Amino acid sequence: MTETTLSHPDNREPTAFTQDELGWLPWLEPFPVEELTERHWSGLVDVSRAKSPYFLLLARDPDVLQARTKTDKDIFYNTSNGLPRAERELAATATSRANGCIFCASVHSRFATQYSKRRADVQRILDEGVETDIDRRWNAIIEASVALTNTPIAFDHRQVAALRAAGLDDLEIVDVVNGAAFFNWANRLMLSLGEPTPPAKAQLV
Repeated sequence: MTETTLSHPDNREPTAFTQDELGWLPWLEPFPVEELTERHWSGLVDVSRAKSPYFLLLARDPDVLQARTKTDKDIFYNTSNGLPRAERELAATATSRANGCIFCASVHSRFATQYSKRRADVQRILDEGVETDIDRRWNAIIEASVALTNTPIAFDHRQVAALRAAGLDDLEIVDVVNGAAFFNWANRLMLSLGEPTPPAKAQLV
């Protein structure tokens, strides 16, 4: 397939972190919906993702997309053991805030609010940054996520000790690591492939 570079001169990218639903515009041509094969549909995992320019762009490599999506779902949806969903989303929010990914931060801050019912605390992270003081447990999760984000080797016994002191067990600590690590990668992918759009132009992504 010939790659076509796209530009969006009329888009006014949001500059503030928000829990509003944002849209996203790709810088490369998404894979055409009408050309999706059975392999592509398997890669998308969820049929509804064919409406998303982001996932259609990733569908250029359906095998990698399938592995990416199944990993994502296992980290964030498999909550029978380990960290509650709200705090997995908190790790993703903190990572996205630290990385400057306004789009990803908007998505996962909404989920963090939905599952924790702590909208004001989540908004403080967006407004004030990852250094804001929330409470012992959330602070430990945020600190660990940011350490992994800034320099992975900086995550060490100090963050583990803080997480344990805040009441997290080993499985919950692994979930913090998985959520932060996945979004370190996901943020960089999204930031390098396109740009967010304001809430008024929100679309399914």
